[in-house]
Amino acid sequence: MSEAFRVGTRGSALATTQTGWAAQQLAEISGLEVQTVLVKTEGDVVTGSLATLGGTGVFAAALRQHLLDSGCDLAVHSLKDLPTAQPEGLVLAAIPPREDVRDALCSRDSLGLDQLPQGAKIGTGSPRRAAQLLAYRSDLQIVDIRGNVPTRLGRVKGVGETLDDGSVGRSTQGDLDAVILAAAGMRRLGLEKHITEYLDPAIMLPAPGQGALALETRTAGSGHKSLDAALAQFDDAATRMQVEAERALLAELEAGCAAPIGALAHIEGDELILEAVACNPDGSQTMRRSARTEASSVQSAQQLGRSLAQSMIADGAAVVAGLA
Repeated sequence: MSEAFRVGTRGSALATTQTGWAAQQLAEISGLEVQTVLVKTEGDVVTGSLATLGGTGVFAAALRQHLLDSGCDLAVHSLKDLPTAQPEGLVLAAIPPREDVRDALCSRDSLGLDQLPQGAKIGTGSPRRAAQLLAYRSDLQIVDIRGNVPTRLGRVKGVGETLDDGSVGRSTQGDLDAVILAAAGMRRLGLEKHITEYLDPAIMLPAPGQGALALETRTAGSGHKSLDAALAQFDDAATRMQVEAERALLAELEAGCAAPIGALAHIEGDELILEAVACNPDGSQTMRRSARTEASSVQSAQQLGRSLAQSMIADGAAVVAGLA
């Protein structure tokens, strides 16, 4: 029997799909077998608004503890769910190429954001999405929702009936005109047919790290030389630079993922360009800024994020975003 590595994951359909994809790639590169370890996290069992749960880290803490306790050799996370401070003893060993970074509108009757009726009800658990929606269209009614992707889709009029998923129907169904979800998750689950409109980052900047996966091991390594080598090969330098800039900005603003902060970096030629927005939670005020630097290293990317955050703070971003 060949050697196997153990990969830890949350039990949701999206988490197991993401983990399965990453583990399969690593198995092919390393020549090792894979064993999947399901870990229940606080975010999976505690009910209530994600923002009040402390937002960032509620889905990651139990998984990280399991990794530290050697219950698994590798953990796979959605990078946007990870707090910006890296815990002692753990390292982000690989950030593979990023999926679609955008937020997606999933609405009834295929209505675009501009076509939704006056006062339309839109569901999201994200203060960042809510604030940017209200900044774009102040007439919209934002409804705080949570649950897995099919559960959220089931809240949209006309969509719930077409979804064959055991979790849908356990709460209200068909009470909303639309929901906003990450395009990356929809695509990974094969549910992109429900996307009515990919929201332009000019309207809605994504969460720092959105669309990227983080593969985490203990600092000393996974315990498998061939897996550690495969992780190094699987890491995507361009994606890592982009997300490091976004997360450095978030850390400098001292904002968790529950804060109304959006950030998106991209590489153009030999330059790394970072755009960021800080919003008042009710959308009444937004501050949008961008900065650029040479796309040369993770360190220069982090410095770009920090310096843009500092200039935003100097201009009153903390007050705008309600963090002060």
